[in-house]
Amino acid sequence: MSHNLPDPKFWRGRQVLLTGHTGFKGSWLLLWLEAMGAEVTGCSLPPEQPSALFPLLHSQARLPRETVDIRDAEALCALVARAKPEIVFHLAAQSLVRRGYADPAGTFATNVSGTNNLLQALAKAGTARAIVITTTDKVYRNCGDGRPFRETDPLGGEDPYSASKAACEMVATGWRPQFEAGGCGLATARAGNVIGGGDWAEDRLLPDAIRAWSAGATLEVRRPLATRPWQHVLEPLRGYLVLAERLASRPDAGADLAPAYNFGPRFDSATVRHVLTLAANHFGDARTRYAESRAGPAEAHALALDPALAETDLGISGLWDLEQTVARTALWYSGLLNGRSARELCETDCRAYLDAARHATVECVA
Repeated sequence: MSHNLPDPKFWRGRQVLLTGHTGFKGSWLLLWLEAMGAEVTGCSLPPEQPSALFPLLHSQARLPRETVDIRDAEALCALVARAKPEIVFHLAAQSLVRRGYADPAGTFATNVSGTNNLLQALAKAGTARAIVITTTDKVYRNCGDGRPFRETDPLGGEDPYSASKAACEMVATGWRPQFEAGGCGLATARAGNVIGGGDWAEDRLLPDAIRAWSAGATLEVRRPLATRPWQHVLEPLRGYLVLAERLASRPDAGADLAPAYNFGPRFDSATVRHVLTLAANHFGDARTRYAESRAGPAEAHALALDPALAETDLGISGLWDLEQTVARTALWYSGLLNGRSARELCETDCRAYLDAARHATVECVA
């Protein structure tokens, strides 16, 4: 089992463009990049919720922050020209399945046209050495049998969000030869369902649970038997960072790497009900009402990822099992509700995660 970690020496002073830096995953990634000394330019819309993680973590941040809609090709091109990034992480997206149904045009415009606008701006600037475009486990054509998807499986998407992310993969495929010819590696990263402290988005399992339980309300759950590849937010972020290092460090623009990688847990996908049962153990009043209902927009019943390629090529495999993942997430929210700062809680999780990786690496060597 491999437990490769990002190299702080690589990131110190490195010019990085991070789109979606005000989002849940973007806020955690920005914290990690800053801790390693990277020079980060952020590109995002403002946070949607007053309780969003970004202002809690980065209110004193001195990075150049740009309020730019990636659908605005001209503004995005100007930002990239100013930033002159060497490494690019593209996390900006419309990332909610239900919102995709409510606003299909906006979802496709952000996830497809926005990605194309970014790659066009980067091609014009010519400074990037590595580009990591994040997508999702939902890019695969899902026949519903629960088989873990591999990177070579057909792409699909039966809702606007999933289809837009599959199309985003095709945009990356179309641009890849041009970037590689110029010495820049480009890969997509397909992550499973991410949980962790600081996510307050609507229609996500644990944020909905925390909102209900902290208010003394009953959480209503539609599909308790649906399965997902749950993982802590730090797991795929480690993968993104290591992938970017490898893409940038090869003189042949990452020719020995695959065009896409799955980042998911090493344990089996788990049901919604099991995740909530684990989370409820950390809250005194965690009332939940389950009803196997098909109400609402259609969603895949079973999702699973095969992360073997990331372990083979990048030395990346999951560190925290499901119980640890849910416990860390639940304790983060309970800590915040009890007055601890978001930054302290995130830094505590980061230290614990890095310590776990180092300990596991020593065990592997021994």
